[in-house]
Amino acid sequence: MSPRVQVGLLATAAGLGAVPFAGRPLSPDEGGLLLLAGQWSPGSSLYGDYFVDRPPGLIALAALADAAGGGWASSGLALRVLGVAAIVVTVLLSGLLGRLAAPDQPSAPALTAATAALLTTTPLFGGTVVNGELLGLPFLLGGCACVVAASTAERWLLWGLLGGVLGAGGALVKQSLLDVFVLAVVLLVARRRFGALGAVAGGALATVAVAVAAAALRGTAPGELWDAVVVFRREAAAVIAASATGSTTTRLGGMLLALVATGAPLLAIALARRARGSWLWWPALAVLAWELFVVLGGGSYWLHYLMGLVPGLVLLTAAAAQRMGQQGARPGRLLAAAYAVVAGSTVVALLWVALHPIERPEEPAIAWLDDHVRPGDTAVVAFGGPNILQATGMRSPYPDLWSLPVRVHDPHLDDLSALLAGADRPTWVVVAGKSLGSWGIDASVANGVLADHYDLRATTDDWTIYQASNEESE
Repeated sequence: MSPRVQVGLLATAAGLGAVPFAGRPLSPDEGGLLLLAGQWSPGSSLYGDYFVDRPPGLIALAALADAAGGGWASSGLALRVLGVAAIVVTVLLSGLLGRLAAPDQPSAPALTAATAALLTTTPLFGGTVVNGELLGLPFLLGGCACVVAASTAERWLLWGLLGGVLGAGGALVKQSLLDVFVLAVVLLVARRRFGALGAVAGGALATVAVAVAAAALRGTAPGELWDAVVVFRREAAAVIAASATGSTTTRLGGMLLALVATGAPLLAIALARRARGSWLWWPALAVLAWELFVVLGGGSYWLHYLMGLVPGLVLLTAAAAQRMGQQGARPGRLLAAAYAVVAGSTVVALLWVALHPIERPEEPAIAWLDDHVRPGDTAVVAFGGPNILQATGMRSPYPDLWSLPVRVHDPHLDDLSALLAGADRPTWVVVAGKSLGSWGIDASVANGVLADHYDLRATTDDWTIYQASNEESE
């Protein structure tokens, strides 16, 4: 079987592994992105009337899914199809990277594609939902492949420019996805390809300039964008460090446990041992180190952050394939065992999630609101469940759809209190738990305003639903 056929089969298998989850209820991030992207136009906040601390590339991809129209978009199926496509393209580009890095090793494309296929489909890397890390992977793997090609090809200019474009595309999906540039600096400097490094920089700068200009045409000002993707992240890190509770530590433990359960650390060790001495070894380790810094340095520790480790592990696989070409085609017992562990973990995790679907705690609130919401109703979800708004078709007069921006922008809930007491108050307020308060949020005043102007209507598992008092909403 030819390497191209092997890579194609691996990409198909990875895509099929994600298909069963395409119809599941949307997560808060998925629903929130679709809600935000659907109204992106000049408005009162960063993206239309809403704020999110992400670059415009991610919003543009969500807008692409929203543009599918009809129930296909509103149900989130279009976004999930986009996620499946991202997985397939990532595996194909990983195969290309293997071929470019080790052209004399026939097994290299299948090996790098296998690494990508196993890790992009495992639920332990958050592979059942669509997020910025997943959507950024095709840009990162494509950009890394271009940088590897630019480091060896005589005609490096086009490869360098394309690498810069794709690398910028990754950063425009999520600002921490700088893997291509880490690889370019370490690899191209080591190989004294300074012209290629300049081409990467030129392609990246041109791409960012075009993206910023396009976002400005839709009402997202460059200065506000800088505040959101750079300044806000610094402020958010300070808030997390000062106010986060034990739940953050619990998530960190869960994320690390999931990482170990995938077998990825064992695979990384086996690949690093096999790759030692290849010219891609140090660059691959540098990229993987950057990715680990991003995963551990963000402070929130969500499971899907682990998806950001895929490019570094694929590069390490390509480096191992280079050494296999020099030492013979046998991968070695440790590496074979590592792949067996990762494959077994991925299969078990997929079967487990298929038999025990991940329940969305927002679903009871969505079901209740579907039976009671009237056309034209608005709502505020406090805090962090924008999929409730997206599923019920309501808009929010409060710009912060996620909880972290509330903790940074409105920690004492002064803006929310004024909104709830004002003439344009939302019809519904949906509260996570019993109080508007949470870590980093002082709700001592806002809870009183809510009690004065709203009536308790229902409690659905994790959510408490309030409606504006009749005499004030008429």
